[in-house]
Amino acid sequence: MSVTPEQLPSVSREWHLVRRPSGWPVPEDFALREVPVTAPAEGRVLVRNLHFSVDPYMRGRMNDVKSYVPPFQLDHPMEGGAVGEVIASNAEGFAVGDHVLHFAGWREYAAVPARHATKVDAQAAPLSAYLGVLGMTGLTAYAGLFDVASFKEGDSVFVSGAAGAVGSQVGQLAKLKGASRVIGSAGSDEKVKLLVEEYGFDAAFNYKDAKPVVEQLKEAAPDGVDVYFDNVGGEHLEAAISRMNVHGRATICGMIAGYNDTEPTPGPRNLAMVIGKRLRLQGMLVGDHEALQPEFVREVGAWVRSGELKYRETVVEGVENGVEAFLGMLRGENTGKMIVSLA
Repeated sequence: MSVTPEQLPSVSREWHLVRRPSGWPVPEDFALREVPVTAPAEGRVLVRNLHFSVDPYMRGRMNDVKSYVPPFQLDHPMEGGAVGEVIASNAEGFAVGDHVLHFAGWREYAAVPARHATKVDAQAAPLSAYLGVLGMTGLTAYAGLFDVASFKEGDSVFVSGAAGAVGSQVGQLAKLKGASRVIGSAGSDEKVKLLVEEYGFDAAFNYKDAKPVVEQLKEAAPDGVDVYFDNVGGEHLEAAISRMNVHGRATICGMIAGYNDTEPTPGPRNLAMVIGKRLRLQGMLVGDHEALQPEFVREVGAWVRSGELKYRETVVEGVENGVEAFLGMLRGENTGKMIVSLA
């Protein structure tokens, strides 16, 4: 042990799911509870969380359905990416003061098995970056564009949800690798301006405007689209299929437009176009691409340090505001990665 039990905090606050949402989640589906903090058992470290992540996929884990990841358990702490400081260690190789990335978010203190904690360098990048641009969302963008969509120099790329953590990185990566044109959709005029003026997109549009998405995409991509990175689904996917060129490739990363629907979401009405255009639509989970992690960190880390790849975070302060941050993310109130900071 690195500290005595008397030096540890007595309680930790953590968010529990207490009711499975029907449609849009509401605050009453969650409870912030106090639990005792104990010294870490053998092979574990006690971490004071400094930042934790709220992400769209967490909405699916609130449903009691079989999926690629088990659902959250009722009356148990929710999980998610977090980065923090080790305050007590009972594991070889970890010392008090080390910063680690782990998956026990949604709480102030976490006793984490050492094998599930990864040391991160606070000098190389801000700690919150390991939850976004240099973390799971960044690897999602990198693998989804280069591995799943088989991006090649000269491709025209369309990204939905382009002002979010994944989408904004996809567009910039495409530009850095020689895309002929990058188009993004976002939910406000301010975000559209950000995409073009800060992130270097060639064109962007506000999908909430009265004009249908397919018409706005046609104007933004008069020569069609070779690669579509889908974070939204619904009307965006249908519009992309209509504008994709022969042998176009689509990475289906997320479909946030339908996450809170209580009825099955209709599929694209123009799916038959997939045949004539010989399109490839492929779903992705970032966990399938862990082998790319070293290459991703090396290449993207260099772009972040040089300033060639820009990123933004929307930071909500305080564990007590964790659920509101999550709901705000679902409503599209974030620009870039939504982070809950406990520092």
